[in-house]
Amino acid sequence: MLSEQSAATVRATLPAVGAAIGEITERFYARLFEAHPELLRDLFNRGNQAAGVQKQALAGSIAAFATYLVNNPEQRPDAMLERIAHKHASLGIVPEQYPIVHEHLFAAIAEILGDAVTPEVAAAWTDVYWLMANALIAIEKRLYAQSEQQGWREWRVVERIDETADVASFRLRPVDDGPVPGYRAGQYVSVGVTLADGARQIRQYSLTAAPGSPERRFAVKRVAGDGAAPEGEVSNHLHAHVREGDVLQLSAPYGDLVLEDTGAPLLLASAGIGVTPMIAMLEQLALSGHRAPVTVVHADRSPAAHALRSDHEAYTAKLPEAEPVFFYEQDAEGAGRPGLVDLTDVEVPAGTRAYLCGPLPFMRAVRAQLIEKGVAPADIHYEVFGPDLWLAKAA
Repeated sequence: MLSEQSAATVRATLPAVGAAIGEITERFYARLFEAHPELLRDLFNRGNQAAGVQKQALAGSIAAFATYLVNNPEQRPDAMLERIAHKHASLGIVPEQYPIVHEHLFAAIAEILGDAVTPEVAAAWTDVYWLMANALIAIEKRLYAQSEQQGWREWRVVERIDETADVASFRLRPVDDGPVPGYRAGQYVSVGVTLADGARQIRQYSLTAAPGSPERRFAVKRVAGDGAAPEGEVSNHLHAHVREGDVLQLSAPYGDLVLEDTGAPLLLASAGIGVTPMIAMLEQLALSGHRAPVTVVHADRSPAAHALRSDHEAYTAKLPEAEPVFFYEQDAEGAGRPGLVDLTDVEVPAGTRAYLCGPLPFMRAVRAQLIEKGVAPADIHYEVFGPDLWLAKAA
């Protein structure tokens, strides 16, 4: 792992690098896309780049990884690496791309920090980079080897359902009529589409059917633009142009937030479109005859905005010890509880394992409430749609 000399140098320079990491990553992406415009056009999420959230996520992961290494020089943060590697695998990242990132990242570090980047400092941070990169390459190699699908595959839309004003569900079957690879409840697929300007953009969508389904099902929320971020290119394209009979390119399923049914009590908490992986988990629990308590928590703007609500209720009703607790900011009367999620009077049995998916403020609030109720932090698992800013906020 990290050598003693490198660990000492990284520890000494981490405050300076951390203070400038936002500038470094901004300069890195500018250099990278100037040298390789095809990466922005056909690989990176242009919306996240425009909003700056990808920069924040990269900065957070670098700072978190380096901090972990200097505090635990003989270990590595595999949970963080697994999450990143699953996302990379869904995008088709290959080992040959890591030297490109290294070249432009370290040029950005030298440009921003100037004379502070001595040969010793450069060598120590290079050590950090390649420890992280080689770990990711190894995990991604394993994920590719385990996958039953190599590369992209064409799937035909057999049904489109407009769930709400802003959410549409798609059911797809493989164009080649070949076998449908398995997956685990909670996982997602990448969807690649060619936009009007010729760019090929890729987004991830959670599968909403239980494992064993002969098709792929996922739901897409149309992302509206605001002052901080542009409208979602792929979500709006899918809503506007994709109908029954159309063909989409899908990756193999990936994702590290997967249901582990050990027979323990469970809590599935979601907000907004974060409901999608929970639907697959609930269906699997219903099919497997899960007997332990399951607390199903969901928060939304209103019952009308609650996508897949009928599935949410139906699968919960099939479980013998399940309780749905829905919170709505508007029109809650007769449908759920008013306001934001408040678990004060919600029973959370001892030994509960929790799964969270939704906006970061929601997940942070629920996590804090669960810990107050005695749920072990190690038993609280989460999924972030888009760049994982949990690390960025903590860094």
